[in-house]
Amino acid sequence: MDSRLSGVLHVLLHMAEHEGPATSETLARAMSTNPAVIRRLMAGLREEGYVRSAKGHGGGWEMARPLEEITLADVYRALGSPTLIAMGNRSEQPQCLVEQAVNAALDETMSAAEALVLDRFSEVTLASLSRDFHARMLARGSLSIKDTHNGS
Repeated sequence: MDSRLSGVLHVLLHMAEHEGPATSETLARAMSTNPAVIRRLMAGLREEGYVRSAKGHGGGWEMARPLEEITLADVYRALGSPTLIAMGNRSEQPQCLVEQAVNAALDETMSAAEALVLDRFSEVTLASLSRDFHARMLARGSLSIKDTHNGS
């Protein structure tokens, strides 16, 4: 299972809550991972202009565009468009007409499912995820993002 999209969306929302640049180390702590993982995740986003980074004292990662301008589809593409559905076709007997019929039906269905997912990704902005997070935080009675990881 590829969880990069979920992970990078998590990182981006943490960045949006952070005042000023957030270091890879700070973001890695929030994600319980290694700073190198954060840097790899952010590379494609930086190339697409969604985030920027500054080196040195006071440096780190920050959003380069407003959350309202970035969709899940944008982030998905910046990650290299990872496989959405891991189910594949049987290919042991490519000359078998039954296998061809089954694979054609599966291909058509999987393509339609992927198109639906990508359409929905295009409708969801990081701003809408942020609003949902804030509503959940208020419902829980949390006062800061730091309170959100410990189940309080």
